[in-house]
Amino acid sequence: DVVETQEHHKSRWRSIWIMYLTMFLSSVGFSIVIMSVWPYLQKIDPTADASFLGWIIASYSIGQMVASPLFGLWSNYRPRREPLVVSTAISVAANCLYAYVHVPHSHNKYYMLTARALVGFGAGNVAVVRSYIAGATSLTERTSAMANTSACQAVGFILGPVFQTCFTLIGEEGITWKSIHLQLNMYTAPVLFGALLGIINIILIFAVFREHRVDDTGRQCNSINSEGGESSVLDEDAEGNIDHVAVVAVNILFFVILFVFAVFETIATPLTMDMYSWSREKAVFYNGIILSAIGVESVIVFMVVKTLSKKTGERAILHAGLLIVLIGFFILLPWGKNLPNIQWQEIKNNSVPQTTPSEMVMPFWSLQPMQLPSNRSEPAGCPITQSWCLNTPMIYLAQYISSDILIGLGYPVCNVMSYTLYSKILGPKPQGVYMGWLTASGSGARILGPVFVSQIYTHLGPRWAFSLMCGVVVVSLLILEIVYKRLIAFSVRHGRMPE
Repeated sequence: DVVETQEHHKSRWRSIWIMYLTMFLSSVGFSIVIMSVWPYLQKIDPTADASFLGWIIASYSIGQMVASPLFGLWSNYRPRREPLVVSTAISVAANCLYAYVHVPHSHNKYYMLTARALVGFGAGNVAVVRSYIAGATSLTERTSAMANTSACQAVGFILGPVFQTCFTLIGEEGITWKSIHLQLNMYTAPVLFGALLGIINIILIFAVFREHRVDDTGRQCNSINSEGGESSVLDEDAEGNIDHVAVVAVNILFFVILFVFAVFETIATPLTMDMYSWSREKAVFYNGIILSAIGVESVIVFMVVKTLSKKTGERAILHAGLLIVLIGFFILLPWGKNLPNIQWQEIKNNSVPQTTPSEMVMPFWSLQPMQLPSNRSEPAGCPITQSWCLNTPMIYLAQYISSDILIGLGYPVCNVMSYTLYSKILGPKPQGVYMGWLTASGSGARILGPVFVSQIYTHLGPRWAFSLMCGVVVVSLLILEIVYKRLIAFSVRHGRMPE
């Protein structure tokens, strides 16, 4: 029997590639302005402080968390082109709003907050993208397609800051079109570029994207999302109940994975400033290089796991990924005897600006060099306001680099295996809402992770922070062990395919 015609195969994969592009543009929309948000915020609204910057950064994840289940539900009952186009149009409009937040005479910071929240809301289409890819691929294609999707997302996060760097050549003043009140400068050019990419994406969705659905063996099936008013009933392979215990377990595991990486990303700059007496500028620069290298490492890992999973299976690779992350955080525990340098200047001279807890824990991409009086240098070392600095051994640079490598290896493995297992557990039934909840759990983790580490690290220090992270990963490993046998494909669970 012919499983699939050649024309259907080509059309199906063209549509999947459009989904890859949508995922790439979604992550670019987040990262393309992240390095310039703080100076732009200070320029348009001097009343904004570092804590408000935290809300602006978090608003993207909050918007995505709210939108993901909504777009997922929409995609379950209507052609996916509709939520894809609407969500992308929202992102385009939000980027244009961001370019005009300097125009109002007051409350500019709230306009910026709204713009970033709407960009995140538009990024809720990630749930639609992953649900489509899950329904348009067979079981044998699924891991590779999910790995490619995650790789496109990672490349978007990497290239976003690169685009931003290129646009800095325009400068702060740039060009102004008074007739339309548009300032084209290093802050607005990136978002306008993002808006242009969004428009191109919408055109491609209309011109190239088509609804396709195949069963777990790769046979062409009717889809409830078919255009032209079709309302086909799902085939008999969709009959059967979803294992909701496995679904909840994967949501918990995915939350932990995103939570762990959010903590790791957030703690990078304050940790290196405290332990190695790096200035803010040096910490931002070096950690930017390290995290860019981790991004490249992630893309390579995504490509490797596609092949490796065919030999070992997704569950074993997920288990190994969590173990690698656990080792990475275990290595970060302070083991030595030497104490970090202390910022005694803060006691000796009150004129030196203090480093507040909210400033200490901002992610590396949001920190800027501290503005100090011209006759004084920036204080270096562990602030005396953090009492743990007086009795906690320093974390050696070799420990930090080794941990970076291990977490950069374990995180992408866990990420792609979670999505792959999740889509296989759900089977041929519409996955939009379920994928929306998974995306929402990841967004929630990115919001709570920095809050968690800001409290624990600032008040109790790295020993407590990383010990608790080890504990969280151990709990996730126990959950994985408990549900290990249930994390199987829908078709396997119902006896339609061998494991």
